[in-house]
Amino acid sequence: MFAGEYLCRVDEKGRFLVPSPIRERLEQEGNSVVFLKGTEQSLWMYSAAEWEKVLERSKSKLDEDQSRLFMHFVVSEVGTSDVDKTGRVLIPGRLRKHVPMDDDLEIVLVGLYHRVEVWNPAEWRRYLSRTEDKYEQNLNKILNLL
Repeated sequence: MFAGEYLCRVDEKGRFLVPSPIRERLEQEGNSVVFLKGTEQSLWMYSAAEWEKVLERSKSKLDEDQSRLFMHFVVSEVGTSDVDKTGRVLIPGRLRKHVPMDDDLEIVLVGLYHRVEVWNPAEWRRYLSRTEDKYEQNLNKILNLL
């Protein structure tokens, strides 16, 4: 499971060093990742093994029309990458544009159970600010899980 928040620097080629807790999980699952457009100007990053599970679930849960839409609008836009020997991963260029990067070329990785979200740090802070009320409304239920 992926969890935590990590600030990462992106180099001029679009690569970032994967934090060790995330890298360890990716190494267990084959060192390949799949990127796709997420919500709120973020990217979603799955291990290749987890992405295969997503594809299998889509085949079993979606009817034929929904499946075609999923394949045409989601799967057709994915980009793949491998974690290299130094622990870096490349964000595919066309998907990099979906996470607007400032001059400092930083991103925030947020572990979310079976995937990692990739955010521009300023967008991540804006998202947290916008959803703070929703969190507070659900705080009791969330804390009861702990």
